[in-house]
Amino acid sequence: MKRALPPPVRVYRVGGSVRDELLGRPHTDHDFVVVGATPETMIASGFLPVGKDFPVFLHPETRDEYALARTERKHGRGYRGFQFFATPDVTLEEDLQRRDLTINAMARAGDGTLIDPYGGETDLREGVLRHVSDAFAEDPLRVLRVARFAARFGFRIADETLALMRAIVGAGELETLAHERVWQEIARGLSERHPSRMLDALRACGALVALLPEIDALYTVPVADAHHADDNGGAFTARALDAAAADDAALPARYAVLTQELDRVAALRGFDARIGVARTEAMSRRLRVPIDCRDVARLAVRWHHALVSIDTLTPAAVLDVLVAADAMRRPLRLALLLAAGSARVVARDGSDAEAASRRAAWEGALRAIRDVDAEAVARDALARIDARNGAARGEAIAAALRRARIAALRRAKEGQTLISGRGGANRRDVDRE
Repeated sequence: MKRALPPPVRVYRVGGSVRDELLGRPHTDHDFVVVGATPETMIASGFLPVGKDFPVFLHPETRDEYALARTERKHGRGYRGFQFFATPDVTLEEDLQRRDLTINAMARAGDGTLIDPYGGETDLREGVLRHVSDAFAEDPLRVLRVARFAARFGFRIADETLALMRAIVGAGELETLAHERVWQEIARGLSERHPSRMLDALRACGALVALLPEIDALYTVPVADAHHADDNGGAFTARALDAAAADDAALPARYAVLTQELDRVAALRGFDARIGVARTEAMSRRLRVPIDCRDVARLAVRWHHALVSIDTLTPAAVLDVLVAADAMRRPLRLALLLAAGSARVVARDGSDAEAASRRAAWEGALRAIRDVDAEAVARDALARIDARNGAARGEAIAAALRRARIAALRRAKEGQTLISGRGGANRRDVDRE
């Protein structure tokens, strides 16, 4: 049975919902801080305890989170080395002081009054990400959080905050972060409106080379580009990420955009697909990237040149791409690969006016091979060989099915100008741009 929290207990809405309200952004998730209460008070009023490390409770009706006002003390390395103190005499200002950024350290009282002891509203108005106190440096995960907020809002990082981020990196604190937490923050940053800002922030404080050395190395690889002076692989990737965000691409496609330039090899002044795949796989394993993102990234780094050049491919090469992508069973994967490829074209040329026609061409190719009657092809192949040789039967069916699908793609080209027929059957492992 819920009872009202007794006086002098006070409740404040805090954090992201206050920030987003001031920015005019949607704010459906509400978090609250309770000042002057004990766990017993909360439970007696019907709130449900859920916190493990410190007292957090769910409202019995709205299920919003209510946390007791608390302070914290660092007692070890990493983002887990904290001891929390939640007592009735902890003030709202003390609770807000432990938060990461001023824009996240504001509160709304029940009467609508804004409590802003650390200047968060001013920093919001000026577009600045600024730490609240020197305690910021005690949590290495905040380096990634700041980079993510830069990607979300496009704000600049205050000089003094960037200095603290560099100190965290220099002290080796990022090494204490679990790989899963690193991926979680990177995935969130990739999913924001300006993912290039995340790369900029991580690179500015030295975290990019510590966490994503493969991506950091791209900034040393020159790119011959008539549209961008002194271009490099890292800047190219950053532009492509923003293009993917503008296209509202799904996370697997955005991760593929992050990794697909890893086939660039400075010494070759070109591309090596095998090196690109190896680099991508190493990064995905280290970050424990989910399977859907990992698979799309591996395929993108191997095939992204072909995916944006269907008009230059032979029917056999088109079939190779579709088979590699397992497009007949997973057409969504092909769509993700095309989204990543389109972002690359935008990064290179500034626009991708041919994206729709390219997507239609690949979809037409997929329809063409799906229309092949595999059972009829298999029966015809078996009729031509010795049925007692099992190995030969399998090879004959596979070869016949490939021939039939290539023929179907050729007919589609002739009937719909789907494929020009130029180019080799397989992209060379080393190309030049």
